[in-house]
Amino acid sequence: MSAQAEADAARLLVRTLEAEGVEYVFGIPGEENIHFIDALRDSPIRYVLVRHEQGAAFMAEIYGRLTGRAGVASATLGPGAINLQLGVADATTNSTPLVAISAQVGLDRIYKESHQIVDLVSLFRPITKWAELAPTAQALPEMVRKAFKTAQTERPGAVYLAIPEDVEAAKVPSDLGPLPVNVVRPQDASPAQIARAADVLAMARRPIVLAGHGATRYRASQALVHFAETLGLPVATTFNGKGVFPDDHPNALGAFGFMRHDYVNHGFDEADVIIAVGYELQEFDPVKINPNGDKKIIHIHGFPAEVDDHYAVEVGIQGDISRSLRALADAVHRRFDVNGTGRKIRELLHAELEQGRAEDGFPLSPRRVVADIRAAMGRHDIVLADTGAVKMWMARLYPTYEPNTLLVSNGLSSMGFSVPGAIAAKLAHPDRRVLAATGDGAFLMNSQELETAVRENVPITVLIWEDEAYGLIEWKMDLELGASSHIRFRNPDFVAYAESFGARGYRVGSADELLPTLRKALSDDGVSVVTVPVDYSHNLQLTDKLGDLTGPF
Repeated sequence: MSAQAEADAARLLVRTLEAEGVEYVFGIPGEENIHFIDALRDSPIRYVLVRHEQGAAFMAEIYGRLTGRAGVASATLGPGAINLQLGVADATTNSTPLVAISAQVGLDRIYKESHQIVDLVSLFRPITKWAELAPTAQALPEMVRKAFKTAQTERPGAVYLAIPEDVEAAKVPSDLGPLPVNVVRPQDASPAQIARAADVLAMARRPIVLAGHGATRYRASQALVHFAETLGLPVATTFNGKGVFPDDHPNALGAFGFMRHDYVNHGFDEADVIIAVGYELQEFDPVKINPNGDKKIIHIHGFPAEVDDHYAVEVGIQGDISRSLRALADAVHRRFDVNGTGRKIRELLHAELEQGRAEDGFPLSPRRVVADIRAAMGRHDIVLADTGAVKMWMARLYPTYEPNTLLVSNGLSSMGFSVPGAIAAKLAHPDRRVLAATGDGAFLMNSQELETAVRENVPITVLIWEDEAYGLIEWKMDLELGASSHIRFRNPDFVAYAESFGARGYRVGSADELLPTLRKALSDDGVSVVTVPVDYSHNLQLTDKLGDLTGPF
């Protein structure tokens, strides 16, 4: 083969990513993938240099969640690749498309003990849909196409591709290029299954809709509203599904998934049929909605349901969710009454939020923080609620009106995703304001990515709920054990810490300061960090109150 007929494998790899529509690669370079990093210099793909590979994976995950196109995370071999794994597992358990690419030792030594050799493919296989090593540079077009097709096809998730350093540095025929991109289209549901589901609903007394993360992925919000209005059905969402059915709709019941019997649980207590739309069992244990296993379940999704004793599917409707909902609405010739329980649940949630708006204690009550965040953010703006007590308060109480405008990790419930995730959210939606709401424990797990946001000029706002403890664990220990231990720590000066990265720092000193401070921070043209002391004694007050609730309403 002549030199004129050869091209760099690393540049071939970049061309395959360009063909897939990749806009960003999040990562940290290493010695073993310098050719790939160099090839990106001549590409329209923007390489976002991060400060920890875990941050890169979380950025790729949130980008994939918001766009539906696989986010790409890159790392070197060994420790760099291993650092990607938390975000990769988070993406898979949250049904989010992600492609992780790392270097690997050369083929000339991969078969023996040598420096930095780890069987990365075996490490990634349990947390991905597909993981493989590129055995030759000529295989890159096929393997990259398979990676993106696998990641983005229902049920979406993460994939992993290891590229040995000698494969990356190899020469390939100059006429070798990317494969055409083919998109897998969801099928229409079976008419027979639609008819069976219509028969179940014809005999139902109190059916209820549970909308999950899959309904958001299928962009089924409009069809879901039409379905609920046509049949007169109440709709609850999972934490991950918040916003797919607007919380200000008269049929809305709020979000399901709190650790205690919440208001919305009473809607399921009274139901005899559950219409699960895009629900996936990793979002929460179905025993919470069907404790006796006696409710009839209509499962509407793009793939069959997981097997569970408390999720025995009466009818499974597999296909495009929007078309399935419209077909089922046309097939059911009756209307149900959404009043009664639904109205009471909405009134209780509204009253709790109004109570928060009026609370002026300091440190602030969690309800007050939620109420002020809602007042500061527009309907289209994006909030990422990190794992911990923050997630519990935000997911159950924060009114959400559009899909993917409140993001939580509910598959793996990983801490530390919100700050790097906010960077990706702003890159995916530069026209929206983005807020990372995080506890102080979760914040310091990936706070180094503030430097990435400042350097890359990605304006985000971080709101730290500060209590100097792992608040959710304290809550759980107090509930179950009557006391807590080993959950307290001390924080740095968060204002000085933010300013040391070149961000703006704000400290809230009274309840009345939070809302104006948030509005100012969100209007900044750079990166802002707001810290607010939070009084989590309200945690036990909430669970005690919920424990005293009796139904039916």
